Amino acid sequence: VNQRDPQILVLAPTRELAIQVAEAFHKYAKHIKGFNVLPIYGGQEYGGQIRSLKRGVHAVVGTPGRVMDHIRKGTLNLDGLKTLVLDEADEMLRMGFIDDVEWILEQTPKTRQIALFSATMPTQVRRIATAHLTNPAEITIKMKTATANLIRQRFWPVSGMHKLDALTRILEAETFDGMIIFVRTRIATVEVAEKLSARGFAASALNGDIPQAQRERTVDQLKKGKLDILVATDVAARGLDVERISHVVNYDIPHDTEAYIHRIGRTGRAGREGDAILFVAPRERRMLNAIERATSKKIELMELPSTELINDKRIAQFKQAIADTLATEDLGLFKHLVEQYQNEHNVPAIEIASALAKLVQGDSPLLLQHKPVPRADKAWESRGNDQPRTRDRGKGSERSERPQRPRKDAPPEKGMQRFRIEVGHIHKVMPGNIVGAIANEANIDAQNIGRINIFDDHSTIDLPADMPEDIYAGLKKVWVAGQTLNISREGEAPKAPSKRSPARRGDDDRGRVFEDSKPGKGPKSSRDAGDKPVKKSKPGVKAREREREKAAAKAKAKTATSKAKKTKEAGKAKKKANGKPSL
Repeated sequence: VNQRDPQILVLAPTRELAIQVAEAFHKYAKHIKGFNVLPIYGGQEYGGQIRSLKRGVHAVVGTPGRVMDHIRKGTLNLDGLKTLVLDEADEMLRMGFIDDVEWILEQTPKTRQIALFSATMPTQVRRIATAHLTNPAEITIKMKTATANLIRQRFWPVSGMHKLDALTRILEAETFDGMIIFVRTRIATVEVAEKLSARGFAASALNGDIPQAQRERTVDQLKKGKLDILVATDVAARGLDVERISHVVNYDIPHDTEAYIHRIGRTGRAGREGDAILFVAPRERRMLNAIERATSKKIELMELPSTELINDKRIAQFKQAIADTLATEDLGLFKHLVEQYQNEHNVPAIEIASALAKLVQGDSPLLLQHKPVPRADKAWESRGNDQPRTRDRGKGSERSERPQRPRKDAPPEKGMQRFRIEVGHIHKVMPGNIVGAIANEANIDAQNIGRINIFDDHSTIDLPADMPEDIYAGLKKVWVAGQTLNISREGEAPKAPSKRSPARRGDDDRGRVFEDSKPGKGPKSSRDAGDKPVKKSKPGVKAREREREKAAAKAKAKTATSKAKKTKEAGKAKKKANGKPSL
């Protein structure tokens, strides 16, 4: 305790996790007099951190970037370090911090002890463990123990209803204390939180664009019960440890199973039971199966609450609000006013009460209009009996029973408009790549993306006709299969595609831009929409014909130019011979 230089250094991937670990240090060391711990992370002023380090601290908990800054400035002395902890090493790898971690490891004394914690063990994390740990003991917690026993996992197949409406029904029907709703992008956190707030829920966004002080206030409000719902990205919610979180909703399905495990780990903590709900679009069924394999548990199919159930709950809440007001409020003045109005206008008290209730309710209807809740189709219900496809269809071929596929030249459906995008078969693109890129970058729900027709060197796609211009402009710059979409409305001439390499954005809430010298290569986060490296391939028949036509037109133009030049020169020579000056 008398040593002034840090003896323990904990590296954490996010500011929130660094704060949580520092709070845990305070809790565990409350009986050790004079013990000091300091969290250091970006977003705070250097001055306060430097003053605390000069006064002396026993443990430092920090994010890799800020720890490196202090080491380089000479304000963090690691000569007396005895223990180094790498917390959530796989997340630091995913966020691109692994090189920073190795640099920090090289600055520490060889005599320090290292502890590494990781939810998964990717190759690079295991390589670090092998290189820097001495005869380490590996302790593994079985996935089944970690998730299956305490957390009830359910999924809702996205079909026939907007995700926000489905989420609203779930929030009204489920009994929950605190909740985290996970979305993919920072923009989505704000949009979903604002829409939920407008529907009467105590919700707030949590993402990397929000100032650190505001983020800390938001988490504190959740802990104290002043806030019930956080809408967050994976990174912003990393390390959150709030006991009252009873539910986790995966509004957007995660990109990998590790992210799912981390997400649902926000609930079911400290021996409490938790609920995890997953929204799954038809194209995301493979990820659902992968999650089930990773967690060693079958995820239940969830039916949305019916209109009748929601209305029953709303009526019960309405009656309870009346009972609570009658029991706790001084109603003397209002009784007098109602009685006065009744005598003056000869209106029954029941009608006055009804008018007051309508006044309080406002324009928002108390009850939902009756709409049948879409049920999961048989394909979802019989997931467990999926059989591999075979070439042998048997005698009773099902081909004739299937609905005929729409022709490629069929017009768009009502409310949709057809667009052209400059990516096609020669770029090895698949419909899922296009849907994923547009859904992620433009925040357009996959169910609002219409027919996709893929041709040799381009494709067409049907999108909402009322798509905002800013989203349309943004889609021009989206990259798929190593190509910019360069989207244009069908019939318009597309602009020449950019020859510049893409500035890849892994929208994982870090605000970092990855730039590559070659299209199609980059961090994994930039390829989540199927943007894989493109292999060189031979152009299609139509593409070759177009190239030949271009070459012929170019040669014809060159011949015409040469002929015109010769004619002009002959004219000049003739005028000169006649004694006339040439102009």
